[in-house]
Amino acid sequence: MIPYGRQDISQADIDAVVDVLKSDYLTQGPQVPAFEAAIADATEAGFAVAVNSATSALHIACLALGLGPGDLLWTSPITFVASANVGLLCGAEVDFVDIDAGTFNMDPQALAEKLADAAKANRLPKVIIPVHMCGQSCDMAAIHALAQQYGVKIIEDASHAIGGAYKSGPVGNCRFSDITVFSFHPVKIITTAEGGVATTQDAGLAEKMQLFRSHGVTRDPALMVGESDGPWYYQQVALGLNYRMTEVQAALGVSQMQRLDEFVARRNVLADRYDAALGNLPLRRPERLADAYSSFHLYVIRVEAARRRAVFEALREQGIGVNVHYIPVHLQPYYQELGFKVGQFPVAEETYAQSISVPLYAGLSEAAQDRVIEALTQVLA
Repeated sequence: MIPYGRQDISQADIDAVVDVLKSDYLTQGPQVPAFEAAIADATEAGFAVAVNSATSALHIACLALGLGPGDLLWTSPITFVASANVGLLCGAEVDFVDIDAGTFNMDPQALAEKLADAAKANRLPKVIIPVHMCGQSCDMAAIHALAQQYGVKIIEDASHAIGGAYKSGPVGNCRFSDITVFSFHPVKIITTAEGGVATTQDAGLAEKMQLFRSHGVTRDPALMVGESDGPWYYQQVALGLNYRMTEVQAALGVSQMQRLDEFVARRNVLADRYDAALGNLPLRRPERLADAYSSFHLYVIRVEAARRRAVFEALREQGIGVNVHYIPVHLQPYYQELGFKVGQFPVAEETYAQSISVPLYAGLSEAAQDRVIEALTQVLA
């Protein structure tokens, strides 16, 4: 079986993890700050806050922006459920903005119309989470302009997009957002096994996220109330959680970051090969923005909806580990119980009905990719 995604672990990665296991620190040591520095450097962000998952990063980002009961969070219906769930975990209400059919990303025109209606109803969102599907940035300049117009905060869900770029700057520099979040799950561009990070240019937001990831506890006298009792002293100054990243995860991340550019370049080569080979087949290939450089976490093709399941199963039978990304969040039973209905976000629903993710990862050989192309050609012909 050729999987749709897979981690790429080198001997250097293994050595880095073993070194930590032999060291004095398995948690709260030097590797987490080193990983944060590597992320900040790669993204040109002022601050990076590492946590145990991208879901945790989204959660503390929402908390840092003050999202809570009575507030609204809007995100894309084509995403993993975490992008929406974090709003509910903060006590806020959640809604969605339909996507652009070509890029699978939040449609700025749909956002503009929804914001205009929300302003008339005096029910604007506090936070918008655009999702950079498949590794390609949303049209963040347009989304940011709308957010500025209506006084809305932005968290970029860039779980797929470490190593990507937009308008000549790295994704994660927060030029068009308050906070950006990345994921390091094994099928992502780089991995820390599980893990996530939030980047920002705002020192105040970084300080809040650092508190929220570690129980709301601090040893910094500047953040304490009253005088310290001594060098052992700490205070809880906020209601936080235990979202810390371990030294083992961070060491793997530091090592993986050294190959980030290599991984993304290889994924783009493979995506180009798919583009060239699949052009004459009855399918729709992913569209690319002229001012974005995708990290190509996923390569999603679209086939006729009536044939999607048959094509999917035929490819699986031939050992091609295809998958589907994603089932629209508003169609999930939990969200249906909240009042969402089929037909509310038609572009997302149509896209889901046609989508198949084909294998794409840095370690995919051209021979294996040719096998995928051959199977697609046979099945679709």
